[in-house]
Amino acid sequence: MTEPSWLLIDDDETFANTLARSLGRRGIHTEVAHDPARAMELASSGTATRCVLDLNLAGESGLLLLPELLARRPDMEVLILTGYGSIATAVQAMRQGAVNYLCKPVTADQIIEGFEPDLHRPELRTQPPSVEELEWEHIQRVLAEHDGNISATARALNMHRRTLQRKLGKHSRWRE
Repeated sequence: MTEPSWLLIDDDETFANTLARSLGRRGIHTEVAHDPARAMELASSGTATRCVLDLNLAGESGLLLLPELLARRPDMEVLILTGYGSIATAVQAMRQGAVNYLCKPVTADQIIEGFEPDLHRPELRTQPPSVEELEWEHIQRVLAEHDGNISATARALNMHRRTLQRKLGKHSRWRE
């Protein structure tokens, strides 16, 4: 029997390489891509049967890449990983063909479990996003709709500009 092969797509090189090493210790061969172009190249030429796809690829949505991956490799199982989980994006990912949707931080074992759910291990089930995570995703969505304009975003959110700036600053320090 050949060892399993996975494709990891994440713009965070440190995270992707650490995850690849962890999966390698579990007998899973991985190929890593840090951008959509390399991901499509590896998907076309590789033998990966599973893919771990980050939802945020350098500011672009991994959901845009999901249909392209599945068009090239319809047999590939794709699991979405995100630091900004929401029910809406989880539903969208599943409708587009993802087999699961997990929120970071996760371990290699949790990712493996994401492909092979074990109902007897409830601690590995995906946790719903917190109110703070949902608020952050909403702010990011509105910010994107206003092309990064803080003042316009604050008006759309009915929030003082300085309050929005504090939330953005606090969250960016919290994520680092």
